[in-house]
Amino acid sequence: MAEFIPQPSCADAHEPNSLSISQATQRITDLILPITESETRSLRDALDFVLHTDIISPINVPPHNNSAMDGYAIHGSDITSDKFSLRQVGIAYAGQPFDGAIQQGECIRIMTGAMMPADCDTVIMQEHVEVNDTLITIHGLHQHGQNVRMAGEDLKFDEAVLSEGHKITPADLGLIASLGIAELTVKRRIRVAFFSTGDELRSIGEELQAGEIYDSNRYTLHGMLSHLNVEIIDMGVVPDQKQALREALQQASEQADVVLTTGGVSVGDADYVKEMLTELGKVDFWKIAMKPGRPLAFGTINNTLFFGLPGNPVSVMVTFYQFALPALLQLSGEAAPVKQLIQVNCVSPIRKRAGRFEFQRGILFQDNHGVTQVKTTGEQGSGILRSMSIANCFILLEEQCDGIEPNTIVTVQPFSGLI
Repeated sequence: MAEFIPQPSCADAHEPNSLSISQATQRITDLILPITESETRSLRDALDFVLHTDIISPINVPPHNNSAMDGYAIHGSDITSDKFSLRQVGIAYAGQPFDGAIQQGECIRIMTGAMMPADCDTVIMQEHVEVNDTLITIHGLHQHGQNVRMAGEDLKFDEAVLSEGHKITPADLGLIASLGIAELTVKRRIRVAFFSTGDELRSIGEELQAGEIYDSNRYTLHGMLSHLNVEIIDMGVVPDQKQALREALQQASEQADVVLTTGGVSVGDADYVKEMLTELGKVDFWKIAMKPGRPLAFGTINNTLFFGLPGNPVSVMVTFYQFALPALLQLSGEAAPVKQLIQVNCVSPIRKRAGRFEFQRGILFQDNHGVTQVKTTGEQGSGILRSMSIANCFILLEEQCDGIEPNTIVTVQPFSGLI
């Protein structure tokens, strides 16, 4: 009898033909061409959309010199000492400029935001002024040009304001409104279709039979996708049947720019996703030297990107955040986000075998001295979804790491930087 030789598996410290995280990331990046289709949206409806064209300022902001304080507009040359008097000859409100000449030794009352008279270049705040009918006396040391906002101080005419690929934020809405721009040309939202695979999966509300579980992955995926400005197409649960999977993949690829599935990408007898992807499109890779999340199928069906995520709930979230999320942002035309990593002390011991990159779930916290530290969530099994619920970060452990002792500095990726 021939000697039995075990095949490589996810239990191995390192599996041949598996890609490193950087290699997999580069393969994905090289395959993506950002969308070029655009649409016009009103300013209020453009939040979270990606700019298709640069925004150039059509005006100066502010459009005129104006007062930064409630007070008195004066000639700066009238400042001769730490106490001097002027005669008030008028008043200016925001939107109601003073129309008249202001001579040396004269001033006007002016409100915050009011247009500065051409004759004046300095504002004295009202708290430093003693008023006696039309005669005002100014106390204290003051500087020529103080408390005045200059025209174009925020933005100058013809200045580049926001660039193509910028994702519109609430602050941007106000900034663009200050330019008087009512509509924006933005990139259309990408369409993302997703479904779970597995005969054992049941939807919420159904009664579980022996060996069945509720489908949690679709809810997790929907939640993560909802933080992005994408069109979501939930295709439900597809059974572990080749024809059903074939039809679902064909339908999804016709409707969406990206297809995400969970489960069916390992080497089990009923794991058909990789096989169907090979039949209908192209498999670029399907194994990564990481934990959790080793089986990740990536490829294309026609012009549609495909991510076959693992079935274990934690693996779904890890692979989505590390690979699918950056790809979705790149495809949408959004400028590449900066990866947020910090170095902190880990108070927990961590067991690990060298050979694969690991994403341990962690909790960032402040100790009694106000110092930020991190600890693990406990057991790190890829099926323990609760570990992601209580975690607020990933602890990143390089391939060569073979475990760490308590009070070791580690690299941490906060969840707040992922969405």
